[in-house]
Amino acid sequence: MNPWIVLCSANQDKLKELRRLMKGLGVRVVSVADLDRPLPKVVENGRTFAENAAKKARIYSRLSDHLTIADDSGLCVRALNGRPGVYSARFAGPGCTYDDNNRKLLSLLEGKPLKSRGATFISTIAVYQKGRKIKIIKGAVDGTITEKAMGRHGFGFDPVFVPKGSRVTFAQMSSAAKNKTSHRGLALREVRKFLESYFKKTAGKHRP
Repeated sequence: MNPWIVLCSANQDKLKELRRLMKGLGVRVVSVADLDRPLPKVVENGRTFAENAAKKARIYSRLSDHLTIADDSGLCVRALNGRPGVYSARFAGPGCTYDDNNRKLLSLLEGKPLKSRGATFISTIAVYQKGRKIKIIKGAVDGTITEKAMGRHGFGFDPVFVPKGSRVTFAQMSSAAKNKTSHRGLALREVRKFLESYFKKTAGKHRP
């Protein structure tokens, strides 16, 4: 049987990205929602993406018995002193939608010229096994915030972010094109390289 990787999130968009990027690795990728036991909700109260990712991976890896991956990602806008940062998913308040967050961001940047709309998308991924840190990997992409949302693909702030060197937002790209250049795609490709080596060294130790 193939090793399992548990994603410390019930976010189906993140799960789909992880499965695409791990395809062919010979692993079964599941989310915490797929496990046959109730798991507690982890409060993401860290000051950095790395702190939040590590906390989730550490706690869930102690409870799931499988290799566990946690991602904490967000958008850091220079004109907003790095906001929304670790609060990206709830930027517009509790229960907000992706559209709510995008509208708030565009409102705060309204009237600002292109040179003042610089931002960085960051993804930090923590890999843990039975409460022990295996690896922390970061991916980052610079770009600019548009004046209006564009595109129907992706999720989160994808419709308002144009990566450096591109003329279109992440939401205007296909999944394949986005994964080649996105912060999470960069981080997960490094995770995949690491896991290829890790599974070879620990063959038979990560079976369900």
